[in-house]
Amino acid sequence: MKFLHLSDLHFGKQLHGYDLAEEQRKCMGEIFEAVRKELPDAIVIAGDVYDRSLPSGEAMALLEELLLGIDGIAALEKPVEIMIIAGNHDSAQRLRYGSSFLERHHIHIAVFPPQEEGERLQRIELMDRYGAVYFYLLPFVKPGLLRKRMPGGECATTEDAIRYLLDQEEIDLSQRNVLVSHQFFVNGGDCPVQCDSESPRLSVGGLDEVSTTIVERFDYVALGHIHSPQSLGKEKIRYCGTMYPYSLSEEGQKKSITVVEMGEKGTIKLRFLPFLPEHTVRSIRGTLKEIIENAQKNGDVVCHDYVKIILTDEETVDSPKDYLEHYYDHILEITIDNSQTRQILEENMSGVQELTPFEAFEGFFGEVMGRSMNEREEKTFQDVLKEIVDD
Repeated sequence: MKFLHLSDLHFGKQLHGYDLAEEQRKCMGEIFEAVRKELPDAIVIAGDVYDRSLPSGEAMALLEELLLGIDGIAALEKPVEIMIIAGNHDSAQRLRYGSSFLERHHIHIAVFPPQEEGERLQRIELMDRYGAVYFYLLPFVKPGLLRKRMPGGECATTEDAIRYLLDQEEIDLSQRNVLVSHQFFVNGGDCPVQCDSESPRLSVGGLDEVSTTIVERFDYVALGHIHSPQSLGKEKIRYCGTMYPYSLSEEGQKKSITVVEMGEKGTIKLRFLPFLPEHTVRSIRGTLKEIIENAQKNGDVVCHDYVKIILTDEETVDSPKDYLEHYYDHILEITIDNSQTRQILEENMSGVQELTPFEAFEGFFGEVMGRSMNEREEKTFQDVLKEIVDD
């Protein structure tokens, strides 16, 4: 059994105001080439198909192009089952539009976790010469969605919700099983490597964290949500990452398509097909003169990379962007790093400490009210904060 693991396509994404649709189309071309060469049995997309819950017309057109492109190749070669789950960026209602019709054409979309008694995860069964492979589709879960269903109406953390849902499944561990999920998983006390392009997390006591121990029963865990490609503890528990760098913090990351090959039970092999973007995201550092002289080596050719420029001039440079735009047409930001700015930063940062949400509100309350919170007020704030995280 061979399948491609993708996630976090983020169709509709903009980078500092620049539309990335063309870069995404080029990545889609590489996906089509992988489908032609690899002839997979399935393609798994582990959430965040769209960048926003209200996707633009162009974002929706990109998804259509992706599905039609894969379908066109499959029609010439062999059917490819496409499995998609909703991520935290997706609107479940919009993503599932037409899903009943699409299922007839080998496209399976799961957008809500089971919420009613007796309801189970969407499970797709595929066959190969070793027997069945079961794909369990687990869309993005918030604890609040399951309160009505769980015993006593208690669902304190995301891990509680995920554990409960998986415990309801009758998973045959003698068979090969794949879980597709879009959550924040941690391996022991180790969090995954994160990027600036991911949604900021509001976490109180790790309420949104899910331990990898509860998914180790699966033969492969296809994860989405984290943009850096990485495995968590075991190779079989993997975030495949994005197809394109969506922030400067992803500069230098090797984006790829994860190819999963499953033999008989207990046998799995991963390969990585690199995305090779024509225009990438990178930083350029130097004095204005050095940067311009470097750019002039390419003659009159304008660089289309998405660049952050760090100027190291000690003297003030007036309107540097006016000069630099002649050579770089996608300037994300221009910053100054010299002895003066470093001194200012050092002075501003001295004494600054990172606060938890409770500590920040506690300080705010004391500043406004002129006193500390009492026990009842502390409990009320903790309850409100927990409700925000759950919902």
